[in-house]
Amino acid sequence: MLKRYSRQIILSNIGEKGQKKLLNSKAVIIGCGALGTVAANNLARAGVGNIVIVDRDFVELSNLQRQMLFSEEDVGEPKAISAAKNLKIVNSQINLDAVVADLNHTNVQELLKDADVVLDATDNIQTRMLVNDVCIMEEIPWIYTGAIGTSGMIMTILPSGPCLRCLYPNIPKPGSLPTCDTLGVLNTATMIMGSMESTEAIKILLGEYDGEKILDGTLVVYDAWNNSIDHIVVKKADECVCCTKGEFEFLNADEKEIITSLCGRNAMQITPASPKKIKLLELASKLENLGEVKATDFLVLFKIDDYEISIFRDSRAIIKGTSDGNVAKSLYARYIGT
Repeated sequence: MLKRYSRQIILSNIGEKGQKKLLNSKAVIIGCGALGTVAANNLARAGVGNIVIVDRDFVELSNLQRQMLFSEEDVGEPKAISAAKNLKIVNSQINLDAVVADLNHTNVQELLKDADVVLDATDNIQTRMLVNDVCIMEEIPWIYTGAIGTSGMIMTILPSGPCLRCLYPNIPKPGSLPTCDTLGVLNTATMIMGSMESTEAIKILLGEYDGEKILDGTLVVYDAWNNSIDHIVVKKADECVCCTKGEFEFLNADEKEIITSLCGRNAMQITPASPKKIKLLELASKLENLGEVKATDFLVLFKIDDYEISIFRDSRAIIKGTSDGNVAKSLYARYIGT
C-alpha cells in the first residue's frame, strides 16, 4: 500500500513513519465548496486515512467553475456524497465519511469527535466561531481559511490560542460581509488557499507544532492577482472570551429553530428544533399537485410561485427566493410541516 505514496515517502519531511501517521489520522472538513474540494482532494491523495466531509448543500452548475471534485453529472447531488464518491475512485483504501448536514450547536461536538485536525471551508463567520468554540474546548487544532475575489487568508489555530475570537473580537453581523455570490471569486485563488490549508493540515497530523513551521498565530493574506502576500501576527488576547476566559457562547446557544441566511444567495435555510427523518417519496407525492416536483435519493426539489424549496431527508430545507426568515418559516410550515 505504501507504494502508492512513494513520491511522498521519499520526502525527508514525511518518510515512511510520517506516511503511517497520516494513514492513522482523522481529518474533518467543514464545507465542501471551492476550498473544501481542494482540501479533500489533497488529503485523500496524500493518504490521510480517515476523512469526514460535512456539507449541507447540493451541487449546482455555478459551482463547477471552482469546485474541483464535481462534474456536470453531479449537479443536484449533495456535495458531501458526490465528493466522497469521486474520491473513492481516486483512493479506495482510505475511509471517506460523507455527512449531509448543517453543522450547528446541536451536532458540532459529535461531528468533530476524535478529529486530529479540522479544516474550515465554510462560508460564514457564525459557523467558524462555533468550530472555534469546540476546537478550543476539546483541544483540537483547526485551520481557518477563506477566499473571495482574487485573494484569501489562512490562520492555523492551536488549542493554546490565539484563536479566531482573538482575531475577530467584534463579530460581523450576518450579511455584512461580501460573499462569492456578491463579489465573485477567482478559481485559482481558492485552489491556492485550499492547498495552503491542506499543507497545514498535513504538518499538524505529522506533529509539526513548531511555530516556525506552521502558521500558528500568523494570519497570512494572499492576493493571487497582484502576487502579494502579507503576514500579520495575531496575539492571544488577554480578554478573549473563548481561549482566555473559556466561555463558549456559540456552542452554548439555546435557539430552538435554526434559521440561516445563505451566503448572498437570496435563500434561507431552516433546521427544525426536533429534526425527524422525512420519507422523501411520500413528501414528493404530496406536493406534486401543488407545483413542480423532482425527487432523488437525497432530497425533494419543489418549485412553487417564485420559490424553490430543497427538502433534505433530515427535515432541513433550503428556501430560495427570499431573505426573510418569517417568509421562509411560513413556507416551511405550509409545505413541509411544523
